[in-house]
Amino acid sequence: MTASVYRSIEPLTHLGEIPVETFLREYWQKKPLLIRNAFPGFESPISGEELAGMALEEQIESRLIEECGIDGPWQLRNGPFTEEDFFSLPKTHWTLLVQAVDQWIPEVAELKNRFRFIPDWRLDDVMISYAADQGSVGPHYDFYDVFLLQAEGNRRWQLGPKADASSPRVEGTPLNILSEFNAESSWLLEPGDMLYLPPQYSHWGIAEGGCTTISIGFRAPAARTMLEDLAAELGAGLPDHYRYTDPDLNLPTNPAEIDSDTVARVQRHLAEWLQQPQNIAQWFGAIMTEAKYPDTVAIDAGSAEDWREHLAEGGALILNPGSRCAFCRDPATLFVDGESLPAPLLFAESFCGSHMVNQADIDSHPDLAATDGLLDQLVSQGSLIYPELLENDEPDEE
Repeated sequence: MTASVYRSIEPLTHLGEIPVETFLREYWQKKPLLIRNAFPGFESPISGEELAGMALEEQIESRLIEECGIDGPWQLRNGPFTEEDFFSLPKTHWTLLVQAVDQWIPEVAELKNRFRFIPDWRLDDVMISYAADQGSVGPHYDFYDVFLLQAEGNRRWQLGPKADASSPRVEGTPLNILSEFNAESSWLLEPGDMLYLPPQYSHWGIAEGGCTTISIGFRAPAARTMLEDLAAELGAGLPDHYRYTDPDLNLPTNPAEIDSDTVARVQRHLAEWLQQPQNIAQWFGAIMTEAKYPDTVAIDAGSAEDWREHLAEGGALILNPGSRCAFCRDPATLFVDGESLPAPLLFAESFCGSHMVNQADIDSHPDLAATDGLLDQLVSQGSLIYPELLENDEPDEE
């Protein structure tokens, strides 16, 4: 796969007969949507056997879920697995899930481009599951948006009401299986059909015969995580003289009370201290481009001299499939794998669109190729690689 091929895949303009603008306005994070024949003539980029082969690899996150396990219902096992593990499985009621398949299979990575009507930095990894007949992961809900694309075989999806932390769970399993599930809708999905689910809608997908399902999920950082991280980031930049003050203090009714005026005053102080839009942009860009699996961002593109010669001869560097990037305009910044990097705005915008660097970029922005400059850093940290390296880096198949 080359960058030009990867980026030639156009984003969807419609979900079924619904324009994406209508989808964003009426469905996104609001209500589910079943899209029949979302991908006409769809052919799965990976088979169940190939997925099992990936689950044998140490560096790939994989899970097996058995509804009727030896140690009880809804048994979870984490990979890597062995061929014997798969040979010992029952004929029905189990599911294999493999994370971040897009980082290893170019054709799966291409699928993400179809969803660029959602910001790139919202996209998470692409998980693919293979389920034996009647296999599932149980009735549950997620905290993030997901598109469930049927790749091979048939799966029946049942949709229930929204659930939350108070919803009863099945005991004796590490999985968050809902013990009470009342289906309100039921659909049988065939290859090319797709189901969109907003956060917290309970759902249950059961394979009817062996089937493969592709899950395109989206990042949704927890408020707790964001607040903790933001407080540390912004607090480190505040001068010591920024302190709690109360020049509007009135005679207290009770000197031991923290009254409503005090609480309102603290809220105003916090709001003032948060008025740092440029710093917030830098912080947010960094956290939203952190690699989910940093160990996969480790393909060496070669020495600085090598890549300069490579570009001069008409070659290109592309974004490592395990890397993430975004940019902001004020100040002009390129975010790659959690790093905030000052960069020419035109280059940052172009690179985040194409995920590619060539000699034309160097000609337009000579400073990029300076020793220890931006491109040196991206190459040295493994974020930029030769396209040819992908052809030799796919995991072995079973």
